[in-house]
Amino acid sequence: MSSSEQSDKKSFLPALKQRAAQQLADAVLRLVGRVPASSLPASDAPEQRAEAIVRAASQKAATISASLAIPPGPWGLATVIPDLALIWDLQARMVADIAAVYGRSATLGREHMLWCLFKHTGAQAFRDLAVRKGERWLVKKASQLAMKQAAHTIGLRLAERSVSKSVARFVPLAGAVGIGLFAYRDTREVGRAAMALFGAMTEEEVAPE
Repeated sequence: MSSSEQSDKKSFLPALKQRAAQQLADAVLRLVGRVPASSLPASDAPEQRAEAIVRAASQKAATISASLAIPPGPWGLATVIPDLALIWDLQARMVADIAAVYGRSATLGREHMLWCLFKHTGAQAFRDLAVRKGERWLVKKASQLAMKQAAHTIGLRLAERSVSKSVARFVPLAGAVGIGLFAYRDTREVGRAAMALFGAMTEEEVAPE
């Protein structure tokens, strides 16, 4: 590869990453702006029911991501974003179902959805959305500006991660297996965050403004 080609590649990747970050941030805001409804009733054993929901969703997420990752090539980010949209939709429905079995459907809002789906991307994104209370977090009502700022931070984190994931797509079978495993673990983390959040809520608890 010539020096000019190397220079073009170095300038291309940051620009691609920035575009991906903005697209991801916009997708995050669209996602949490429409909280899905759940048809599940409250459960007498919510933790066990939620565990089953998380397990089923994680397995489905792994299958979706692995199948979409099979085609190899240099256009990793182009396929990562549609992949994430499908996974996020699955995870959002999982969070809604977990809220339902804990009897918290009426409490579930866009801030709770954002927290559950993306808490594991880094606490910095949530400095204006959540406060620590003892061993748990309380999710607050947030302004549109605070939501946009959080989505922007999340988008940057996810764009960085997507670059790493796109490299795996150059190895068709091994890459697909690895990406499927990542989706499984990612969905399980989202489920655990939802269980911790809704399981710790009290009947009298009202999120602070």
